[in-house]
Amino acid sequence: MVNFAHFADVHLGGWRQGPMQDLNFTAFQKVIKTCIERKVDFVLIAGDLFDSAYPPIETLKETFAEFKKLKDAKIPVFIIAGSHDYSASGKTFLDVLEKGGFCKNVFNAEFKEEEILLSPTVWNGVAIYGYPGKKSGLEVHDIKKLKLEDAPGMFKILMLHTTMDKVRGVLPIECVEADRLPEANYYALGHIHIDFRYKNLVYPGPVFPNNFSELETVETGSFYIVDTENLGNPFEKIDIKVKEIISLEFEVKNANITNEEILKELGRRNLKDKLVLLRVYGELDNQKISDLRLERIENFCIENGAYFFLKNIHDLKTKEIDIDIEIKNKENLEKETIEKYSFENPSEFNRFIPELMEALSAEKQEGETIDSFNSRFLGESIKVLKLE
Repeated sequence: MVNFAHFADVHLGGWRQGPMQDLNFTAFQKVIKTCIERKVDFVLIAGDLFDSAYPPIETLKETFAEFKKLKDAKIPVFIIAGSHDYSASGKTFLDVLEKGGFCKNVFNAEFKEEEILLSPTVWNGVAIYGYPGKKSGLEVHDIKKLKLEDAPGMFKILMLHTTMDKVRGVLPIECVEADRLPEANYYALGHIHIDFRYKNLVYPGPVFPNNFSELETVETGSFYIVDTENLGNPFEKIDIKVKEIISLEFEVKNANITNEEILKELGRRNLKDKLVLLRVYGELDNQKISDLRLERIENFCIENGAYFFLKNIHDLKTKEIDIDIEIKNKENLEKETIEKYSFENPSEFNRFIPELMEALSAEKQEGETIDSFNSRFLGESIKVLKLE
């Protein structure tokens, strides 16, 4: 009989905004604290502890400190890589955690022509098997060939980071058939960011929502503690609440009217220490998105004590501008278009257009990291606009 915790999809380092990174890490800390307080026998992390195979150094330092708490409490951690923290080279910072004695990666496979034989990591009568998630669902084909090395009389756990048919719904993506998995007593799953259970197959949901839409729908993170001595219901879902969310949605037709409506609605709410989400959609008539003055809305939220403000304008559109330009010289299409536009739309900004277009056409160089490319791209744009 065992009592263990199961979580997945932490995605540490995933959020770009500092305050959101802090919330993500706070949720992770709450999980670790609960595991220690509940004195679980061990912890299972079913993939995507990190948002990438090479997370920022600060994220690593903070994560190591939390794992040390588990180690000091003598709670072992068993882990597999997910589609985000997996690396085709096999080198990830999960290896560093393991070499530091903070966890054990349970992926141990022998690849044969028609099958993949998984060997277990054995702990106090429990046999733990695992297969990692991969980019673009490439693990699905392999999982269909999995066999488990025999472990007589042991409680068997299979850890996977993939999409199962029971949770896929109508999405046209390849998945694993749950009823054809190798037999185990518990299936510790990750990858799909919802709380879902089918028999002894469990997706615990993300530890913290990973994007704007998840904040709207999932709102809180979650994980499971499984107590096999509880024969009635061994599966206990635990919600992880870090901030109360205020979620607003507005359809836009007139930017000025909508701006006032949003501010009026926010004025009715207690924003103190809340995470404010604003989704704006629709089509503006003869106005620009900047006319919505979202910075005014954000300032109002912060001035009234909101923890942070997030906006989503992906579905906000403006009517297409009909540019009727007669091109005299097709070889100078770009130049003539800019001159025509500048003549009909006089602005101090127009003089920057040619240089800015050249800067925006920059491409990522071979071997250049995304962060380096972004810094170079931003630096060139700042020079053009003379913002230094």
